[in-house]
Amino acid sequence: MASETVTLLFSDIEGSTGHVGRLGDRWPAVLTEHQQLIRTAIAASGGRELDCRGDEFSVAFERAEDAVTAAVAGQQAIAQHSWPEESPVRVRMGIHMGSPTPAGSSYVGLDVHRTARICDAGHGGQVLLSAETAAVLPEGHTREIGLFELRGLPQPERLFQLVVDGLAAEFPPPRVQGVVSDVQAMRVVLAEDSVLLREGIARLLEDEGFEVVGQAGSADELMLKVRSYKPDVAIVDIRMPPTQTDEGLRAAQEIREKHPETTVLVLSQYVEPGYALELLSESAEGVGYLLKDRVANVPEFVAAVRRVAEGGSALDPEVVAQLVGRRRGDDPIRELTPREREVLELMAEGLSNAAIAERLVVTERAVEKHVTSIFGKLRLGADAEHHRRVLAVLAFLRA
Repeated sequence: MASETVTLLFSDIEGSTGHVGRLGDRWPAVLTEHQQLIRTAIAASGGRELDCRGDEFSVAFERAEDAVTAAVAGQQAIAQHSWPEESPVRVRMGIHMGSPTPAGSSYVGLDVHRTARICDAGHGGQVLLSAETAAVLPEGHTREIGLFELRGLPQPERLFQLVVDGLAAEFPPPRVQGVVSDVQAMRVVLAEDSVLLREGIARLLEDEGFEVVGQAGSADELMLKVRSYKPDVAIVDIRMPPTQTDEGLRAAQEIREKHPETTVLVLSQYVEPGYALELLSESAEGVGYLLKDRVANVPEFVAAVRRVAEGGSALDPEVVAQLVGRRRGDDPIRELTPREREVLELMAEGLSNAAIAERLVVTERAVEKHVTSIFGKLRLGADAEHHRRVLAVLAFLRA
């Protein structure tokens, strides 16, 4: 069944186990009072209760604004209610706007888990929001509190706190399984003459925790932004004004030459292996070449941007496939077995050993053996692993 955009709200009572121990046989009555208060707030904002298990609620709303209204009303009602003095009830809430997959009267999918983990990270009286939710709310209603690793989620989550009159404003750091990210957000300059596409990519990257410090519609403007902001990575369209030929490629090469601290990821509408080889003529470190279609696969695109920004490489699989087809008869790669060539192709795409193992459905140890064999057959010495991977990829591409 197709997914649909909804806003999910999850809530639970902070420290419910402790309440049970302190209240004993009075707990069921307290739990019922809590449920009534939450349900009243949900109904008043048009929410649809998906599930209620003890002190845990999951609710769906058509609009993020309605979920926030329900959260505020629920928190205020909980705060104003008369609870047992020795065990006052405090509720934490998490809200995320996404596209979970309908399953009967409820939903399944990663967005459901994201909402649950956002709720888990909060404290009693606090309402935490995902970046997607915060983006559609009026300015001043949210405060960003940072980028966090949440248990079980594939990417760090940028969390926001709801800040409105009537709710507490100060809380301890979020409860997270991973380490709170104190690393400055990766800085990006984005060059693309299509305003619509440029703004879309910028929004996508910002939602994933990047800081888009500059946007450009021409190669000259791109170079000015790079000189001014010194970004970690420049994302560049190969064809840019005025001729719509290779201005972006030339700018990318100039960035690599004059601003080595800035890595480069170029985007192309078509597979142009010659441009890829030209860009990689000196090194595959801190460089990427992707087709624009890859932007639609957000997790893979974001992973590629991060990999390039960190000094790795990212080549589009279709580009790699065409480069493979151009191998000469005196190809130095000819000694590799078919499986070793597969591994090297995936190395050229920028994948780690673990990612290669997952793609080929083999163990990571098996991939390590293939990589070691590749280094040996290409006569790459005992340099750093990362350096040898880059040399192997260059040998592969130049063949």
